[in-house]
Amino acid sequence: MRVPILLYDEPAKILERIAQQLEKVLIGKKDVIEKALIAMLTGGHLLLEDAPGVGKTLLARALAQSMGCDLKRLQCTPDLMPSDITGVSVLNPLTHEFEFRQGPLFTSFILADELNRTTPKTQAALLEAMEERKVSVDGVTYALPQPFHLIATQNSLDYEGTYPLPEAQLDRFMMRLSIGYPAIQDEVRMLERVREQRAIEEWKPVVLPEEWLLLEREAAAIHVDQSIKVYIVGLTSSTRNHPFLRSGASPRASYALMRAAQARALMQGRSYVIPDDVKMLSIDVLSHRLALTPQAEMAGHDVLHILHEILKQVVTPFMSHVSSR
Repeated sequence: MRVPILLYDEPAKILERIAQQLEKVLIGKKDVIEKALIAMLTGGHLLLEDAPGVGKTLLARALAQSMGCDLKRLQCTPDLMPSDITGVSVLNPLTHEFEFRQGPLFTSFILADELNRTTPKTQAALLEAMEERKVSVDGVTYALPQPFHLIATQNSLDYEGTYPLPEAQLDRFMMRLSIGYPAIQDEVRMLERVREQRAIEEWKPVVLPEEWLLLEREAAAIHVDQSIKVYIVGLTSSTRNHPFLRSGASPRASYALMRAAQARALMQGRSYVIPDDVKMLSIDVLSHRLALTPQAEMAGHDVLHILHEILKQVVTPFMSHVSSR
């Protein structure tokens, strides 16, 4: 029987090894890798919005393999039905009773490719799973495996045949990230490592799923000073009163930002959150939760610019000392 990894190594070192393994295939994207790991450490879900071919699927595969989890890929199309995701009850001709057949959602990692190409009704089928880690079919509720992470990719709304994701669903994604094109020298290195990309399934996991759950608990136990909590709420509440924003950040967003800051602190080997943890993650955690007013859109305003202005205006707490638990 394997000894739990946290008994003989520090969480920061374990997470560093996972990051180093991911960097073998996602070359030159250290910042994206770290933020993706932070999203996973919170037990959250990740939205990737980017051009085709930059490594979104590769990132999902590498994350799942490094954490010892199964990955299922769901290609979202306009004809995809909710039962295609959650599962369906079918009649067993031998017992004359209905039996539930699980859909692809019953896995630790699910990659929903081009999520905004499927209809709002099918998108809504994911809401319960994303929030409660459960699925209800025909009045019966089924628990999803733990850990459970949804990584979704999204096309630009300029593409034909896309449906905007509802605000309730966007609010359930911990972060929205963009991988972006690699630098020229990184792309050359990528061509030299094509075989490693094909051999991800042969990787030895750095942690097992139950060990990853222990890391999630370690992250949730990181100390957050009262001044940091006030700072987080100051940022999110500023978005609710902004004249250019139709919808601001919800209390769920405040909680998400705190959890993300705790995860970053754990990755850096600290037992407490500092203001920079919040600052470094605010854009990725909050931007997809905000919506411009029609007037602001017509005037050419930008959510990212508004968030940067809010970060400048809200007073950063001064922490002369930090007490840890």
